[in-house]
Amino acid sequence: MTEQLVVYLFREAFYTMLLVSSPMLVLSLIIGLVIAVFQAATSIQEITLTFVPKIIIVAIVAVLTLPWMMEVMISFTLNVFSQIPGLGR
Repeated sequence: MTEQLVVYLFREAFYTMLLVSSPMLVLSLIIGLVIAVFQAATSIQEITLTFVPKIIIVAIVAVLTLPWMMEVMISFTLNVFSQIPGLGR
């Protein structure tokens, strides 16, 4: 196993991780920002107000994007497994 292969695998793993988690993280960030602006405008300082909408949005997005996420992760896994026979050289 060469250094280039290790770097390639780590780069692909991080790229896949960011790609799969980005829809949930971006929507959670947007919802948090909207709620923070609402709290600042209305002077409501309830800390737990942000948690419930974020949890609901993340759960909905996870369910809706699950087939795509599985496709991306399966593609990455098959790519890694296809490289295993060449490691013995």
